Amino acid sequence: MSRIGRTRSISLAGLRGDVVDVEADIAQSLPGFTLLGLPDQALQESRDRIRSAARNAGLPLTRRHLTVNLLPAGVQKRGACHDLAIVLAAYAADGRVRGVDGPVFLAELGLDGTLHRAPETVAMVLAAVDAGHRDIVVAQEAVADAELVPGARVRGYAHLHHVIRAFGGSPEGTVPPEPDGHVLGAGRAGSGGEEGSTSPEARGPGCTPAPDLAEVAGQGEARFALEVAAAGGHHLLLMGPPGAGKTMLAERLPGILPPMDDRTALETAALRSLRAIGAHAGGLDRRPPFEAPHHSASAASLVGGGAGLARPGAVSLAHGGVLFLDEAPEFDRRTLESLRQPLESGEVVIHRSRGTVAYPARFQLVLAANPCPCGFGGGNGSRCRCSVLQRRRYADRLSGPLLDRVDLQVTVRPVSAHQLTGAPAAEDFVTVAARVHAAVERQDARWREAGARGLVASHVRRNARVPAPVLRHGPFAVPAVAREPADAAVDRGELSARGHARVLRLAWTLADLRGRERPAPEDTDVALNLRSRDEEQP
Repeated sequence: MSRIGRTRSISLAGLRGDVVDVEADIAQSLPGFTLLGLPDQALQESRDRIRSAARNAGLPLTRRHLTVNLLPAGVQKRGACHDLAIVLAAYAADGRVRGVDGPVFLAELGLDGTLHRAPETVAMVLAAVDAGHRDIVVAQEAVADAELVPGARVRGYAHLHHVIRAFGGSPEGTVPPEPDGHVLGAGRAGSGGEEGSTSPEARGPGCTPAPDLAEVAGQGEARFALEVAAAGGHHLLLMGPPGAGKTMLAERLPGILPPMDDRTALETAALRSLRAIGAHAGGLDRRPPFEAPHHSASAASLVGGGAGLARPGAVSLAHGGVLFLDEAPEFDRRTLESLRQPLESGEVVIHRSRGTVAYPARFQLVLAANPCPCGFGGGNGSRCRCSVLQRRRYADRLSGPLLDRVDLQVTVRPVSAHQLTGAPAAEDFVTVAARVHAAVERQDARWREAGARGLVASHVRRNARVPAPVLRHGPFAVPAVAREPADAAVDRGELSARGHARVLRLAWTLADLRGRERPAPEDTDVALNLRSRDEEQP
């Protein structure tokens, strides 16, 4: 009976990965190499790539017929990351290596036998660990990426020759030199840092100073709205003329946001690895990302898409951080409407002919818009050249259902000369971030308790994500006396049911910023004002 060599690899479908069992069998027949299990074109090409790599590593593949099967057979296998697993399964079938049936092997092979980093390393290692497989073998240059995943026991090698020797093989020829810092032993288990770290100082490796909020002159109401948005995780619309400071404000939001927790930071790193964005040599980066796509961006680039299996878009790359749409009315309306699902669910589900993928997309949306096409309506109405009809058409580019999902809607007015040159310096981002951090800690404690009671999902930690029934009934409801202004606005037709829940969430955030145990009526009044921007007519 012939021997079957077995190893493991990972096949990704979005951020979810399937463990691939690689089987190799050597038959007493004419030389050949058959690859089964729905391999794509890149994987089909691995047959010639693997033969050359094995020969140059000093241990050529068998001269008999080699059959490799990738299980489960009905799942499409993509990419060259299976190269190392396939060649080691072939060696195991020939009795030349041992102990390869335990680890997960994730590396591409060069023709000379060099191991290369797979761009999706973080996502694949995360999938392997979630499936219970903690022993991971990767290319040396991918060790830093793989070790981001808590619980992963990572080994890195520079060349196939080194891998063969590590698993009991005896390759011929000169041992290729290993680079400095090569990891040959068991490696270290990825830690990802301290769970739940949210202090303003824990910003991540190689942190560059955040843009300082003190650089924004004037704009007291808009600055306050930015602080509320940061504290509660709320979406924000900034409406005002050109040069008023809308972009400056949006760019400074990540600087006052709390650092991402371990799981969110890891998901963000995995999503960026799917787009081959950067390595992670400095460790897990907890700084909230900031994505600002141009207004010409397509729906596919914004929410994800592409040929074959869809790739993550800007909303997923902004996971845990900020998605900023400057000149929002200039975006294609259908592109903007595609945001409605991820704003509600915190996830993007994309259907394509080759399968369905889901990517996390819990981000804070910041929209910036002019009041009219010329930009000088509202506070500078005397300079406005637009007719009422033009202004209405321009405003209608942001649909009611989309704006109904935006908690804070603020008018940003032009600053005066005194505010630019004579007013005292405003608070810097460190001072504001400290208040935000204190408010976030209150929310975290409250919603953890609610989660323990089964009232909210385990991932809910911010007011903006709390389900509406919890805000209206039960132990964490907004008191009836504090709810009265929002109830009256609903009766007058000024608020929808969704808007009512968002005002209650804002009221909780305002109470957290002020250190209150429960929202008061004035918190709800302020929340209503922050949600209803002043729309002046020319």
